[in-house]
Amino acid sequence: MQHRARFEQMCRPAGGGVHVVSTGVAEQRALQRALYHVEAPLGAESDAESAVLDGWRRALDRLPEAKVVVLGVASDNGAGFTRGANRAPEAIRRHLLARPDHPYHHPDVVDAGDIRVIPHLLSDEMLSTAQMRQCREALYGGGELPVSPLDLCAEALAALAILAPNARPVVIGGDHSVGWPAFLHAWRHHEQAGGRRLGLLHFDAHTDLMPHRLGVKYCFATWAWHANQLLGGDGRLVQLGIRASGRDKAHWEQTCGVVQHWAKDCLAADPEILGGQIADHLAGLGCDALYVSNDIDGTDPAYAAATGTPEPGGLHPDWVSALTRRVGRDLPLLGGDLVEVAPPLAHERPGEPTTTLETAARYLDDLISMSLAP
Repeated sequence: MQHRARFEQMCRPAGGGVHVVSTGVAEQRALQRALYHVEAPLGAESDAESAVLDGWRRALDRLPEAKVVVLGVASDNGAGFTRGANRAPEAIRRHLLARPDHPYHHPDVVDAGDIRVIPHLLSDEMLSTAQMRQCREALYGGGELPVSPLDLCAEALAALAILAPNARPVVIGGDHSVGWPAFLHAWRHHEQAGGRRLGLLHFDAHTDLMPHRLGVKYCFATWAWHANQLLGGDGRLVQLGIRASGRDKAHWEQTCGVVQHWAKDCLAADPEILGGQIADHLAGLGCDALYVSNDIDGTDPAYAAATGTPEPGGLHPDWVSALTRRVGRDLPLLGGDLVEVAPPLAHERPGEPTTTLETAARYLDDLISMSLAP
């Protein structure tokens, strides 16, 4: 029960990762009542909150038998331009409530909720001792647990690996800084401790290969550099959809040891053929498992404009799904994340943010279905 108690301290019921006081309270509570089948109205608001907590804990009771666990990280403090990705876990779940056929609702899938997010924080190593102490007091009444989203994500995933030993985690961000603790956990659990060899499939309009940005070590622009360092820069990081970079493909491949397929080349390629080539490439490097990090801005704004940095000339959802599943036929998916969905950023496009949420639902279908596969 020690790991379960720690997890419950670090997390909140699904949709509860954004700290609300007045604005947004009714919307958040309505979602949680729907997710946990709480009848409304109840006699008092405290009764409703208690019923939601009970529903969440009943969901956590199913963790030992789960095949997939979903974890929300409602943080956008690691973003770089326009914010709004903190609203994604809540909005995506609300969208999925209207899709009872989606694998999110499969009985072997457990939504473990959201980590607790202090919206001003990013990584614990950026905090003073006094700030750490104050935040721990505010969140937990003291103790030694992490307080920042990236550290909480890693710690929560480590707890889930014990509570749900047969499950594969799917993380819903949040900005792409969330990809760092999510992949770090997969590498530690499966490669460092489990003897597997991971390939990393990364969809994005940007390379995210900066060692630091304005002195910040972990953020949306640096996570892939750190992930590639874990992999040894040996070609196991494969990036697709790149089209916004101050350097050309040759620079990144030669200096970082990554493999890139820029958007213009992807658009001219058959995803089944290219997916088979990528699978063969990773297998040739000894990979026997896969992690997928899908930044939705890798997709063209016609299908995903509600994101912080939409870039024209992107990928089609059919293409992304086909390639992801093709690589996954050869390499089992052991974890994945979907990031940079920013529902408030409709960019005045008709149909948004619904179009982006539908694309996000499709990509979650890919990750969850692949994770459920034998």
